[in-house]
Order: sequence, then structure tokens, then C-alpha cells
Amino acid sequence: MVTTYGQYLKIDELLSLQQPRSEPEEHDETLFIVIHQVYELWFKQVLHELDRFGRHLDGDALARGGHQLRRVRRIFATLISQISILETMTPLEFMSFRAFLDESSGFQSAQFRELECLLGITDTFELEWFESNPGEHARLSRRIAEPTLWDSFVGYLHRNGHPMPLSATDRDPTAAVVPDPAVQAVIAGAYRDDVRLRSLCEAMVDLDESLQQWRYRHMMMVQRTIGVRPGTGGSSGVDYLKGTLFRQCFPDLWQVRALF
Repeated sequence: MVTTYGQYLKIDELLSLQQPRSEPEEHDETLFIVIHQVYELWFKQVLHELDRFGRHLDGDALARGGHQLRRVRRIFATLISQISILETMTPLEFMSFRAFLDESSGFQSAQFRELECLLGITDTFELEWFESNPGEHARLSRRIAEPTLWDSFVGYLHRNGHPMPLSATDRDPTAAVVPDPAVQAVIAGAYRDDVRLRSLCEAMVDLDESLQQWRYRHMMMVQRTIGVRPGTGGSSGVDYLKGTLFRQCFPDLWQVRALF
């Protein structure tokens, strides 16, 4: 039997997943659901790409890893551009169905938290938030305990002619990455001596910057929509989002620029 487009992509199932809860149904709730479901699909793809990138670094296959970083940067550009679609919804239109969200909130996105963990950020959420969903809780627990992309990057340099200090190679992966002058000295040498590593460092800075840009645009969209009122699900809303702004995933790659 020939597989059709709709069967391959499970279009019927996909289109059945947009189920507004407002009664009578508010027009803009469908847009809100579609946008956030699309975000989750893109988060899935970003994790898929960055996990592969990490495996390339762990396997000393640098030439293959850059492709994933370029793709992720394009995905983040798409994520940022989608915010302008949400901004077509006025505060009155959002408030018409906001109560039907109940305790659900974007800060409960397990996939976004997985992404933060992979990038070495584990202090923007509490694991207990996900106790009601054993699958999400297990995935996040695993992500928190696993080495981050930074650890894979450090390991790659260490094995390929740029010995790293013990503070970097024996780092607790569950701890936040803090700037290390000894690490920066090694990276500065890699910048000067190896064009491929220079390109890798710049691509990782692009990734870091893209996440920061997304956080800022998302925060501004929320402020534009709900102002200073608390967010859903018990979050503090805009104040919580402001607290995550300008958080660098790879601080040494930013601070090393002062050495040139």
C-alpha cells in the first residue's frame, strides 16, 4: 500500500491536537495553541541537533559538528520571528481565554529546560515542578546529571592539542560554568593557532547569542501582552523572565575577547 503525504506526516492526528478550552471558543486561543505547539516541535529539533553536535565533539569529528550549529542558529531565527505573530494578539484578546490556561505556563516547558541543561543552565527552574509527569522528570534528571555541550567542547580541545586545566576537565557537570582565566588562555591560543577551532568558537557564541536574543524577544512579548501582572502557573511573569536575560551559556568564550 502506498504511503500518502498525510499518512507519513500523520496530518489528521496533528490537526486534531489544537483543542481550545474556552467556552464559547475564543478566536485567538487557536493561534496561541498553534504557536506554542510549533515551539515545542522546534525545541525537539534543536535538542536533536545539539545532541548530535555533542556526539561529534566527543568523537573528535569537528568537521561534521558545525553543520548542526548552523542549523540551530537558523531555527532560533525562526523562533524569534514567530514572536511577532503572537504580538498580533492584543492584551484584550489574550485575556479573553487566559483563565482557561489554568495552572499551565510556558515556564513548565520540559523541552526548553532540557535545552538549558544541555547548555549548562540548571538554576532557572526547580526539578520538583515536573514531578507530576514522570517522563519529563526522568528526562530532566538525566539532563542535569549529563555532561553539557561545554564539557564536550573542553574535552575536544583537551584531546586535540590544547591541554585544558584540571578545573575544566574534571568539572562537576551539574554545576554552573563560571569564567576561568586558565581556560581562556587555552582558548586564546586555539583562536590564534587553529582556524577550525576559531570557527567553532564563533559558532558557539552565535548559539549563545541566539538564545539570549530569543529570551529578550519573548520577555518583551509577555510584557506587551500581560504587563506586570503575575504569569500563569504561579510564575512572577515578566520579573521571572527578566531574571534570565543576558545569561551566558559559555562565559569563557565571551571573556576571551579581552585577550586579543
